[in-house]
Amino acid sequence: MQVNKDSGIKWVGEIPDNWDSVPIYYVSQEVRKKNNNIFQKAALKFTYGTIVRKKNFSIDEDPSLRKTIENYKVVKPKDIVINGLNLNFDFVTQRVGFVTSPGAITSAYIVIRAKNNINEKYLLYLLKSYDSVKAFNNMGGGVRRILNFNILSKIKIPFPPMKEQKRIADFLDKKCGQIDKLLVRINDEIERLKVYQNSLIIRTVTKGLDLNISMKDSGIEWVGSIPESWGVVPLYKLFNERKSKNIAGREQNLLSLSYGKIKRRDINAKGGLLPANFNTYNIVEDGDIIIRPTDLQNDQHSLRTGIVKEHGIITSAYIDLAPLPNTNSAYYHYLLHSYDIEKVFYNMGNGVRQGLNYNEFSKLKVLVPSDREMCNIVDYLNRKNRILDSLVEKKQQQLNLLKEYKNSLIYEYVTGKKQVPKM
Repeated sequence: MQVNKDSGIKWVGEIPDNWDSVPIYYVSQEVRKKNNNIFQKAALKFTYGTIVRKKNFSIDEDPSLRKTIENYKVVKPKDIVINGLNLNFDFVTQRVGFVTSPGAITSAYIVIRAKNNINEKYLLYLLKSYDSVKAFNNMGGGVRRILNFNILSKIKIPFPPMKEQKRIADFLDKKCGQIDKLLVRINDEIERLKVYQNSLIIRTVTKGLDLNISMKDSGIEWVGSIPESWGVVPLYKLFNERKSKNIAGREQNLLSLSYGKIKRRDINAKGGLLPANFNTYNIVEDGDIIIRPTDLQNDQHSLRTGIVKEHGIITSAYIDLAPLPNTNSAYYHYLLHSYDIEKVFYNMGNGVRQGLNYNEFSKLKVLVPSDREMCNIVDYLNRKNRILDSLVEKKQQQLNLLKEYKNSLIYEYVTGKKQVPKM
C-alpha cells in the first residue's frame, strides 16, 4: 500500500513518501541566449499551448525583420516556454509550451531547459498541470503581474525518482496522444458544421429560397446573380446612423460585440479594458445592427456584425445602424453577416489601421427582396441555425469535457495521486 506525505505545496497536497519536493531551479536553468548573430532564422510563436513557426516571417525577403529576430531567444527542441505575461487577466488559458524544432522566440517569454536530473517531458506535464490549476496566476509582480524566472525558479514541484518520472511521462504521452486525436476529430466536426452554416446563410440571403426562379446579375462582385424581382440599393436607403450618447452615464446596461453576438457585460467588473466611465458610449435599441469597423488590416478573423436585442449602451468605436421604418433588421443582419464571412469589409477601410466610418459604410450596396421573402428567409435561417448551433454546442461540450479529463489525468499522475500501472 502506498504511503503518502505532505508535499508542502498547497495546490499539490500529498505526494508518495519516496518523492521529494524541490524548487524549479534545482531541475532547470533559464535560457537567455539572444539571437545576436542570427544563429536561427526560424521565428517561433506561442499559440494555444504549442510552439509553431511563424508564417510570413523571412529576414531574407524582409531585411527589416533582422532587428526583431536578433532580440529573440535561441531555443532548441525539448526547451519549455512559459508565457508569464498579464497574469491578472486570465485571457491566456494555456501558458506552457514545448519546443519541437530549433528556432528563436520572443524574449518576453520565459524559456527553461531541463537539467540531467529530471525528465523534460515529466517537467513539461508538471508545469502544464500547474497552469491548468492557475498556480502561476498569483505569482507575477508589478502592475501587469509578470512572472519572471527569478520568481518561477523558487516554485516547488514534486520530484519523483528518475525511473518514475519516465514512466509517468511515457504513460501521459500515450494517453494524451489518444485524447488529442479525439480533440482534433471533434474540432474538425465543429469546423465542418460552421462551414456548412456559413454557406447556407450566404446562399439563402443572396439567392432566396426558390432556386427555380429567373435570376439576374446583381452588379455586386461578391454576390453575383440574384432573383430577378430583387432590388439593389445603398445601405443608407435602409439605415441611419444612431449616435445617442450616454450623457452623465445614466444608462447602465452594458453590451458588447463578441463572436458575432451582442452580449451583456457586467458594468461593475474589475480589470479588463473597461473605461472609467461610460458617458461617451452610444445608446442602442432593439433591432439596431452593430458593426465593428476598426483594425481591418490586422484582424481578418473576428466576426464584425451583431444585432441588438435590447436597450443598452455600447462603445462608440462601433457603427450603430438604426433601421428606418419597415426595414427588416433580422434579414439585413444575416445579409451583412454574409458580407462579413466573405471578407467584404476588409477592402473598404482607410488610414493606418484601415478603419471604417458610417459615411463610407453607408454606400455599401445591399439587396432588397420583397417583405414576404425577407420574413421567409429569416424564419428559415432561424430554424436552421437553432439546429446547427445546438449541434456545435454539444460538440463544444464534448471538447470541454475531454480537456477537463486531460487536465485531471495529468494532475493525478504528475502529483502521485495515481500510480502508473506496472507492466
